[in-house]
Amino acid sequence: MPLPLIEEVIDKLKEAKYFNKLDLIWDYNNVWIKKGDEWKASFLMNKRLFEPKVIYFRLYNSLRIFQKMMNSIFWELLHEEILDDFVIPTRTKKELEKRTIHFLKMAEKHNLCFKWSKCNFNTKEISILGVVVRQEEI
Repeated sequence: MPLPLIEEVIDKLKEAKYFNKLDLIWDYNNVWIKKGDEWKASFLMNKRLFEPKVIYFRLYNSLRIFQKMMNSIFWELLHEEILDDFVIPTRTKKELEKRTIHFLKMAEKHNLCFKWSKCNFNTKEISILGVVVRQEEI
């Protein structure tokens, strides 16, 4: 599944009144390299070969692989407007709470952690992809 277009992401937010925004810790480092394939991502370090166990940022196709993993984990929420930066937009606070709890349970099931200092909960304004979104206004 390709990355979403910025216009499509912003379009999904235009009718929302409340937002939660979550920031994942270790993004790419949550994707494990298949056992036996570590040598494919190896690099020389202090005269020794280092074979990482997880994908790192500059590895070829790391963004695509990470996005594929996120889509497979949260596939059932994709139609509910859970966006690529883990923004949960809703029209009501009750709906926001329900979606957020469901989202966090799915994340916990896959051992994903969030950097709480960078998360925003129950806000009426967020910044995403360089655009500020407020209640029914972009």
